This record gives sequence, structure tokens and C-alpha cells, in this order.
Amino acid sequence: MRAVGIIPARYGSSRLPGKPLLNINGKPMVQHVYERAKKAENLEEIWVATDSRKILRFCEDQDIPAVLTKDTHRCAAHRLQEAARQIPADFYVQINGDEPLISWKNISAAVPVRLPKEPEFGTNIIMPMTSPAEVLDPTNIKVVFDREKRALYLSRTPIPYPYGSLDCTYYKHVGIIGYSRDMLDFYQNSVPGPLELAEGIDTLRFLDYGKPLYLIQADKGESLSVDTLKDLEEVRKRSKNRELG
Repeated sequence: MRAVGIIPARYGSSRLPGKPLLNINGKPMVQHVYERAKKAENLEEIWVATDSRKILRFCEDQDIPAVLTKDTHRCAAHRLQEAARQIPADFYVQINGDEPLISWKNISAAVPVRLPKEPEFGTNIIMPMTSPAEVLDPTNIKVVFDREKRALYLSRTPIPYPYGSLDCTYYKHVGIIGYSRDMLDFYQNSVPGPLELAEGIDTLRFLDYGKPLYLIQADKGESLSVDTLKDLEEVRKRSKNRELG
């Protein structure tokens, strides 16, 4: 099985324009993500998929493989699908371009050891949450699953609700999602369902249409998406401390 990683890098963030090129201790964010992803041993290649010629030129100057995609994509899966037309593979791992502290071991874990029998399927890394603030934050996507680690639902609301017992572990979706090639094509040719529209979570496309999403738990590794200037400063601090320590 040929598996590749793709880093969607959109320039026009409403809260942080040009986010992939923001400096983090001497390197743009997208370069931090690429260098971490390159350590994943079971991905044959890592590519950046961007809608920006500025980002494309930067990648070319740094010898980072990159493709230019449309600026009209509604979600990262559509950008991956367009990039996949130029990058042949059996399986694609979406590596969020705004998580510069991302764990390469967690990226590796998203690649299945063998392909499931279903042609349209996905994988998603999840992590337990350790504080009430994390659980209540709507930017953290909460996940519930069955005994086989297949996703049952994803929500911005804390789920499950602790009605019968307080002994409950909450898990959050991490920005590392894997897609079979057929699933990417399905994304492109389908429309958002009622769950995806209600929650504003692209990954609910799997559940709206009954496609399997296999969850892989990671207990370690930082997961901090840079969505605000406060997030950016926190990442700069953590990155600097890591380099020093």
C-alpha cells in the first residue's frame, strides 16, 4: 500500500491571514509541520497542498514538495482530493497545517497496517482530554466510539453526558485524518449531510453517509491548533522551550 501525507495550507484564514507563513522561532509554521511529518516512517512522501502562490514559492525555495490547488474549496478533504489527482496513492493522511507541534508518531499511527474491506473509509487520531476547560471548549471536537473503535458521533458539545455516572473519559479528535482514495472521491461527489451542517464538523460526512471511520488512540503528543494570536504565542513559547530542553 502506498501512503502519502498531505498538508493543506490555506492562505486566507479569517482570523490569521497568511497563517502557514507566520514565523515561529525562525521558521514559518508550514515548515515546522512538514519537518515533523517527514519523520513518519510509513509515509512515502509528504506534500503541501495550497491555494497560495506565496506559500508555493516558499515551499519550492525550501525543496518542500507542493501543489497549487483552487482557492474555492470548502473543506480540507476537497483540497486533498484535488491534490490526489496529481499524487497517486492508495491512502492519504491529512496533516493539519496549523499544528506546528504535531507528533510524527501520531501521524504514523493514522496509516492502517492493512486496508479494510470497505473501499470508502477513513482513520482519525484521538486523544483523551485531561481538563474540564478542554472538554467545554467547542473548538475541541469530542468523539464517542464503539468497542471496535469505530466512530459513533463527533460533537462540539461534551459527549457523552455524565447523567448516570461521573466516571467518564472524554476524547478529542486530533487534526490527523486518513482517507482511502475512494473516500476522497466520495467527499468530492457528495454534499454535506444534516449532522455535518449542524455541528460544522467536516468529518461527520463519514457518519452522515454510513462510511466507517476507524479511531486510533494516542496517549501522548501535543495537539494545539493555531487559530488566534494567543495560540501563536503559546506555540512559540512551547517550541522555544522544546528546542532549549
